[in-house]
Amino acid sequence: PRIKIPAFVMMPIAHLVELIYKLLAPYGMKVPQLTPSRVRLLSCNRSFNCSKAKERLGYAPVVSLQEGLRRTIESYAHLRADQQPKREGPSKAALYLGDGRVANTLLWKDRKQTLTVLLVLTTIYYTFIASSSSLVTAISKLLLVSSIFLFVHGYLPEKIMGYQVEKISASSFCMSDEKAQHVALTVASLWNNAVKILNALCQGKDWMLFFKVVGFLLLASILGSVSLQSLFQIVILVAFTAFYVYENKEEEIDSMVSNALSFMCKRTSDAIGKFPSSKRD
Repeated sequence: PRIKIPAFVMMPIAHLVELIYKLLAPYGMKVPQLTPSRVRLLSCNRSFNCSKAKERLGYAPVVSLQEGLRRTIESYAHLRADQQPKREGPSKAALYLGDGRVANTLLWKDRKQTLTVLLVLTTIYYTFIASSSSLVTAISKLLLVSSIFLFVHGYLPEKIMGYQVEKISASSFCMSDEKAQHVALTVASLWNNAVKILNALCQGKDWMLFFKVVGFLLLASILGSVSLQSLFQIVILVAFTAFYVYENKEEEIDSMVSNALSFMCKRTSDAIGKFPSSKRD
């Protein structure tokens, strides 16, 4: 190992982890890997001296230490990362992103496309957002640049010095009736869900819903206090790193999230159980 930590340093930490496990085990915490017994097991010296066997029995090792280590390492070749079975089909992160151009960009599958998008976003940031302009001014500038680009792009000939110029058709900006209907239904559904939540809150019976609404509003208030520059930076950083990390550490992250949700649900249920019920006999 690159870092060697003495056993007398790890032992108090292991006892602390064991104590935390005893307290949180009823709420779903799994058995930790760091325990006092494991520290004692790993810190034991298991070297054996064969000098007496050589003197009295004439023993001689059949395989030298270096040769034995070499054979052992070679026997574990099938455990290398490149020998592991590859994932079949798209990952969860790709499915969440639609398994299309957006997924290829945010998951760094098409590095050229990803770098191009980052360059465009950086240009937008320093041109419109970092200039401390108001929201209306920033949108106006963005629409102005877009209009100039579309006009110049439409004015260009179909071929320039032998290179084909792909034209943007007007239908690219049109919304089909089916899609417009879907958007309208989505907006109506969101409105109806909001009305149902308000009705449930007015009855004062669903504590779980109350905590969810309060948590969401607190999060919204925190995000609202963040400046547009900081929010843009956070969104870009998370978008281009979180999905990539999740794709490569999918199983570990899913396990951690599952354990955390299980623990939070149990604690929330216990907390809600302490509140007086609003139902009357």
